[in-house]
Amino acid sequence: MVMDEDTAADGTIQLLWGLREGPTRGPKPVLSLERIAQAAVDLADAEGLGAVSMQRVAADLDFTKMSLYRYVTGKDELVAAMIDLAVGTPPTLADLPGPSWRPRIEAWVRLLAQTWEAHPWLPWVTMGDRVMGPHETGWTELSAAALAETGLTVPERMSLARMLGGHVRTTMSVLTAGTQPWVNRRQAALLREHADRYPTLCAMLDSEGAPPDNGRDFGLRLILDGVERLVADRAG
Repeated sequence: MVMDEDTAADGTIQLLWGLREGPTRGPKPVLSLERIAQAAVDLADAEGLGAVSMQRVAADLDFTKMSLYRYVTGKDELVAAMIDLAVGTPPTLADLPGPSWRPRIEAWVRLLAQTWEAHPWLPWVTMGDRVMGPHETGWTELSAAALAETGLTVPERMSLARMLGGHVRTTMSVLTAGTQPWVNRRQAALLREHADRYPTLCAMLDSEGAPPDNGRDFGLRLILDGVERLVADRAG
């Protein structure tokens, strides 16, 4: 039987927010949702999300696949649990240094980037319409709190937070982004062979090369400069 989207979402909410009762039949369980999710996170970190399956995680834990179904209904719930475990307990506002909103939101961006870089599969599974767990929700709450003194409305703050998250996602390190023509030597060599078609990119290769952060700091400055201008215009 295939669950509809609402039923699946309700089940994921119950799982992530501690509303689902654990196994009550049989011997005392030696597994737990956290242990299962941690094994899956370790596997995804080492081999990529494509390596994660109920069968493989069960084998890594030395349990049967059926044992995992006492905790998660399938891979979708497993990935949801992985996300909330991997993002970890969110920082607090006191953990964001600085006297004003801008250094605080910059610190939030840095911490988010560090978390995603520690788990390179995270940026790509946190896209789309889905249920967020308490840890991930806490990161979103923190971004809105860090921007409170800007005077932006709550919807504007949420829009900005989504924009900043998207900026981090698209500027992940070249090792995980893999979309720029200067990522590897063979691609760079092809650019030089066709320098007449790609003169600007070839000129960049022969100068300083790609920015080490894939343009993250530069883009962040432009975004936040625009926010400062908007805040100043409204105040004036």
